[in-house]
Amino acid sequence: MFELVYPVSPAPVLPLPTSDTPGVMPEAGAEMVPVVDESGQVIGQAARKYVHGGSKLLHPVIHLHILNRKGEIFLQKRSMKKALLPGKWDTAVGGHVDYGESFDAALHREAGEELGFVDFNPVLLKSYIWESRREKELVNVYVAIGNFALDPSNEEVTEGRYWSFDEIDAKSGKNVLTPNFEKEFNDIRTSLTALL
Repeated sequence: MFELVYPVSPAPVLPLPTSDTPGVMPEAGAEMVPVVDESGQVIGQAARKYVHGGSKLLHPVIHLHILNRKGEIFLQKRSMKKALLPGKWDTAVGGHVDYGESFDAALHREAGEELGFVDFNPVLLKSYIWESRREKELVNVYVAIGNFALDPSNEEVTEGRYWSFDEIDAKSGKNVLTPNFEKEFNDIRTSLTALL
């Protein structure tokens, strides 16, 4: 696993101004995320809204899969208020790394915010780049295994429950699960099974 490497001085805010455009300064209080190269070197920072607006600036995120001892995987149902993929079932925990934050700090912050989940020991499974028509992410994928009590009731998550692998297979490709989850689940399925 690699860590994000931040410059000594704050990284420049992107996009940089040019002779044609004066640049776009983020709104006061905007959530800022690091912009990285494929090795995790931080080369800038940008407002979360900007990296989701089609800029395709590579930015880091975390995903946490939670498995119980029966071999079931916990999924969250995205709130209907979410801008991307509302109402779809998704990875237990997913979120952006804030500027200045490490992957580990972001993982524990997001797990606490989304599920009230704070006492766990994550295992890194893989890192990869995910690209959609709106964004490009450097994803670190983790798993936690155990019989955890999870509380997914908040503004971002409407419900959550454990699913069997067979149930996930039956719902795949039917517009129930997020496309990113479906792809990631198929990529890590063997690794998840090996950890049980």
